[in-house]
Amino acid sequence: MEEALISYKGVEVCQQELCVLREVDLELRRGEFVYLIGKVGTGKTSLLKTMYGELDATAGEARVLGYDVRAIKRKHIPQLRRKLGIVFQDFQLLTDRTVRSNLEFVLRATGWKNKLEIAERIETVLKLVGMGNKGYKMPNELSGGEQQRVVIARAMLNSPDVLLADEPTGNLDQETGKAIVGLLHDICRTGASVIMTTHNLHLLREFPGRVYRCNEDHSIADVSEEYNNNHSIDN
Repeated sequence: MEEALISYKGVEVCQQELCVLREVDLELRRGEFVYLIGKVGTGKTSLLKTMYGELDATAGEARVLGYDVRAIKRKHIPQLRRKLGIVFQDFQLLTDRTVRSNLEFVLRATGWKNKLEIAERIETVLKLVGMGNKGYKMPNELSGGEQQRVVIARAMLNSPDVLLADEPTGNLDQETGKAIVGLLHDICRTGASVIMTTHNLHLLREFPGRVYRCNEDHSIADVSEEYNNNHSIDN
């Protein structure tokens, strides 16, 4: 069986001195879509941060795309992040330049030099997210949903194996949020495996995946069956 892209066994996640999650057992395999759910403050974002080296994972075994993130050296974190796509809730687009320039900035920062290859890659990812004709626009000329599509395009620039999406629908209305999650599922089928944090539990019914819940007692549990067997959603 192919090795998991992300494998956590008995991991602790601490924010400053406070332990937010204990005994984390979690796996992400190729082609899989995983949701992280749970109330605010239960450690969903902190768990994602350990995957891209922003927070330390303590105790247990934590592997991300072949890297032992408990032992990773600071100088190797940029290499790890190049294999990951990260989608933030608050877009973080550069507001003083066009969509195309935003994407070009990231490619150049990650070592791309050939102008033609840069232009082709930007066209490819914009088409992927349904924004092929919007490259000339400034971020403030786009709706929230369009900005989030650009953020997803940005995350896909270096063809990552894994996409980490932190509340990607948090600032969007329901219909727009549904379209964004549909897009992430399309990407999951053709490109990167996805881990997504969300509060919107109705999305889990419409777009099934594996579901882990972060609990207030600092535990984490695989609760996929609760959501994939059409039980009532009352969380």
